[in-house]
Amino acid sequence: MSDDLVPRRTQVPGVSATLAGVPAIVADAGEDAVRRFLEFFGAQIRNANTRAAYLRAVGGFLAWCEDRGIHELRRIEPLMVAAYVEQLGKVRSKPTVKQHLAAIRMLFDWLVTGQIVRTNPASSVRGPKYVVKTGKTPVLKAEEARQLLDSIDTSTIIGLRDRALIGVMVYSFARVSAVVGMKTEDYFSQGKRGWFRLHEKGGKLHQVPAHHNAEEYVDAYLAAAGIREEKKAPLFRTSDRSRRLTAERLTRTDVFRMIQRRSKAAGLATAVCCHTFRATGITAYLENGGTIEKAQAIAAHESPRTTKLYDRTQNDITLDEVERIRI
Repeated sequence: MSDDLVPRRTQVPGVSATLAGVPAIVADAGEDAVRRFLEFFGAQIRNANTRAAYLRAVGGFLAWCEDRGIHELRRIEPLMVAAYVEQLGKVRSKPTVKQHLAAIRMLFDWLVTGQIVRTNPASSVRGPKYVVKTGKTPVLKAEEARQLLDSIDTSTIIGLRDRALIGVMVYSFARVSAVVGMKTEDYFSQGKRGWFRLHEKGGKLHQVPAHHNAEEYVDAYLAAAGIREEKKAPLFRTSDRSRRLTAERLTRTDVFRMIQRRSKAAGLATAVCCHTFRATGITAYLENGGTIEKAQAIAAHESPRTTKLYDRTQNDITLDEVERIRI
């Protein structure tokens, strides 16, 4: 099953080129349907990552419908959505299936209110049940995180940058997208303490006091880079072939590749990803007497249930209890 959009493209004035490709089944429904489709992604969804994910999900479903001879939006029925969800569940995880169904449901709600279709065929379709009490994000123990940070060669500007970036993620519980989105002015002093200004998802502007280690790492990086006065410029930048910083901002993919290299060089057995450092910081905080409520505030979570997903403080206790089974 392909998640790619149907190649047919329809240009709509005022809509960016990245959103100007629509599935043929939408284009065939007329200009109003095309405009409504593009408005859903261009105006209704503000987060770029969510937009891309929903675009893939909707494109996959509509392509699936066309492959089965359904070429009109009005002919799509609940049983078709249910069949798609059932088939998708055989090759994708439950969270992915739920996301695809949510995207389809939201799009057709938008089309209904725009009088493109009469009813939402996905409104009555139930997705798979999925209950999570502990997250899957790999977490480093405190000594592993220290091992990684200490293994970075800080005699180079790239090493100073990487240590500072990882330090900000660990000590502020920040998402990687918020960290790579920082400008130089987003690290600032207030009183005698440094602060990080983070633009988290959902449009949240979040300010966190800088841990003294993170402060030390970022200060060393800025001093070596000589960019402290470039207030509007990206804080964490790419490097060229000569290992010199450029004016370009690091991407999440750049950071992922960097931490893979760094963790391998440090000899870590635990698999890591960008989110690892958010979970590692929260777990270390809770292990040292922090509370879920305060961790929630630092991480800018809407609910303590989300913060709890990152808490691995009970893992060792669970293992000890299991080892009591002596047969």
